[in-house]
Amino acid sequence: MDHVWNIVFVTAFLFSIVIFYLLLFKNIRLRQLKSKHITQLPLGTLGWPFIGETIEFVSCAYSDRPERFMDKRRGMYGKVFKSHIFGSPTIVSTDADVNKFILQSDAKVFVPSYPKSLTELMGKSSILLINGSLQRRVHGLIGAFLKSQQLKAQITRDMQKYVQESMANWREDQPVYIQDETKNIAFQVLVKALISLDPGEEMEFLRKHFQEFISGLMSLPINFPGTKLYQSLQAKKKMVKLVQRTIETRRKNGISKVPKDVVDVLLSDASEQLTDDLIADNMIDMMIPGEDSVPILITLAIKYLSECPAALQQLTEENVKLKKLKDELGEPLCWSDYLSLLPFTQTVITETLRMGNIITGIMRKAKKDVEIKGYSIPKGWCVLLYLRSVHLDDKNYDLPYQFNPWRWQDKDMNGCNFTPFGGGQRLCPGLDLARLEASIFLHHFVTQFRWYAEEDSIVNFPTVRMKRRMPIFVMRRVEA
Repeated sequence: MDHVWNIVFVTAFLFSIVIFYLLLFKNIRLRQLKSKHITQLPLGTLGWPFIGETIEFVSCAYSDRPERFMDKRRGMYGKVFKSHIFGSPTIVSTDADVNKFILQSDAKVFVPSYPKSLTELMGKSSILLINGSLQRRVHGLIGAFLKSQQLKAQITRDMQKYVQESMANWREDQPVYIQDETKNIAFQVLVKALISLDPGEEMEFLRKHFQEFISGLMSLPINFPGTKLYQSLQAKKKMVKLVQRTIETRRKNGISKVPKDVVDVLLSDASEQLTDDLIADNMIDMMIPGEDSVPILITLAIKYLSECPAALQQLTEENVKLKKLKDELGEPLCWSDYLSLLPFTQTVITETLRMGNIITGIMRKAKKDVEIKGYSIPKGWCVLLYLRSVHLDDKNYDLPYQFNPWRWQDKDMNGCNFTPFGGGQRLCPGLDLARLEASIFLHHFVTQFRWYAEEDSIVNFPTVRMKRRMPIFVMRRVEA
């Protein structure tokens, strides 16, 4: 028995030493951090050395209520608190006013901050990472083109075409996986808008390697053969080569004075800053919304409508009425019809953006010491703007977990309590197109089908998606 007690004693002693040094390290680090900001740092805890509070954060992120991590600390420390996640001391903000200030700050105050694997995959020239005049230039050029009537008309034609082709193949005796169908459609529409590529071998080549590329966005930052990050980088190189061939052909044949896609827009810029490598890299990065944002927006809208018969009935009646009117006039629907003549459809999309939180949060890093609303953010610290908590705050929205598109019929969606597309200089330039594509899909879907949705659940981490890809069984509507 003595040797057993010796083992217990030695184990307890070693454990005590480890705990002592962990606490000592934590206290030293806290004193270092507080020495300059002792009275100004937001309340909170930095958690364990090295790992901080990352484990609890990720654990909550995988649950059906990922905001519980924030709610617990917000109750103890307030809407802005300090933490330590993903290897960095971090100020977490669930305060709409603080979020707005940071989003509208320029690159001299805050710059984007992303996991190392993502920054390696995107590259230094990505529009997500570049700052200053170059970022404003690229963002401005792309934003202006994405808002142009010319592109909206093209997107409308392409979206209608690909939606109809997809729906024509749906069978009533087999499940339709909405998440897969919308990803396929949105990817084709976006690639056409970026580089004017039609469905075919090159499109399939891009789609295949794009799947390999995005699979490494949240991988371990280890880059050698066999790792996920290495495979993703290799996939991106292959896609970049394809886009570079397109760029070389355009330069050889002469750049169009009337741009037909985003490549034309960037090639027409006289600035020497926009190199062919920068353009090609950004075309790949801009394909990500075709994989995530737009398809998930549409998929979640169908999920919420499936669970809210009253909203589905009103949306269907609105769209059937518009379709009959257009059929009687012998006119196809144009982009302005979808965005202005379907007001309830727009409230459904808005409520889906609020509840779904496709962009859960935004990361920034302070370039200098900053004070906001009495909170101090030290230079070098990360800031997590947790948009989901703002959108699901019962102080901002009555019954926030209830799908209620009618709440938007008399509510301003331009306030700082609603920021599904970010804000400031980095506001998503494709926000109007996302609404347009969702409107087109919903219109054709509800005017052609009734459906039954199987049970499915939302996964919120590392990206928002449906666990079973949203399976539904459809029944074609009979024309009256």
